[in-house]
Amino acid sequence: MLHMLIDTCVWLELAKDHRQLPILSCLETLVEQGDVALIVPQTVVDEFGRNKDRIVREGAQSLSGLFRRVKDTVERFGPVETKSAIVRGLDEVDHRVAILADAARETVERIEALFAAAEIVPASDAVKVRASERAILGKAPFHRQKNAINDAILIEQYVDACDELISPERTAFITHNTRDFSDPTGDIRRPHPDLAGLFDQDSVYATSLAEILAEFAPEVMDEVRFEAEWSMESRRLPEILEAIDRLFDQVWYNRHWGLRNEVESGAITVVPDADYPRDRYPRELMSQSTWAAALAAAARVEARRTDDLGPWSDFEWGMVNGKLSALRWVLGDEWDMLDT
Repeated sequence: MLHMLIDTCVWLELAKDHRQLPILSCLETLVEQGDVALIVPQTVVDEFGRNKDRIVREGAQSLSGLFRRVKDTVERFGPVETKSAIVRGLDEVDHRVAILADAARETVERIEALFAAAEIVPASDAVKVRASERAILGKAPFHRQKNAINDAILIEQYVDACDELISPERTAFITHNTRDFSDPTGDIRRPHPDLAGLFDQDSVYATSLAEILAEFAPEVMDEVRFEAEWSMESRRLPEILEAIDRLFDQVWYNRHWGLRNEVESGAITVVPDADYPRDRYPRELMSQSTWAAALAAAARVEARRTDDLGPWSDFEWGMVNGKLSALRWVLGDEWDMLDT
């Protein structure tokens, strides 16, 4: 089994970068299988909790705000011949940014589920004393003349966790904070000389969670990456708008034929415009100009959609209406919005 203490900065990077989802999925699988155990200090849980909302909010707001500013600039100063295409592209990107923000929230929940399943380790008095001694002696992570007490507590908690394990269990300390923990004069993938004695063949210092997982469980990592490559991508905004346009025509055309049947059966009478009582709009009457406009609109839809207009069974008709309602809901309408 591999016991891992993962620094807060690594968890936050997982939360804000959707490209690292395969790494999180691999970690979840290994924890569920009992191949990996997480060492989770209380300080990591607290720091993640303080920063998670900011990570999600800032990522979405900064990108969305940037695209809005670019879009405004294009609309004001862009070349006429390419302006509409550029704006459509920016609208699509803005749509995908919102989706990524939702994905970040889901990732945060998955990380917190891993925390909840692990044993949270409080900082003991002995850990705090040793961390303070590092500060007094100026040893890493205090070598940069800054308050690094939380980092010092973290590394001392890792030391205690290793001491409590029965050999030959493997352990790993993973961090992206290379300025405080890595060798400042050489390879940043190696620990600071003040910390080097804490690591050996069975106790690994790492600056990449992906590398550790790929080395420890290459088959699982490959399988997760394969699944991620074949996972469904969200639809592009132009695809959604095109589908809504097609469904709109189908729903309108079906309703038009209902109207046409009523006219042919005599349930609705077409009368000259002058005879139509516009103060009442009676259901059983229709003006000649309105009927002519309806027939012309139907002809345009028939020319545009050819054989994609039915007729359908009740089940198929329900599916068409349901699709239109669902896609409109995705773009902000209320459920059951089927106006045509």
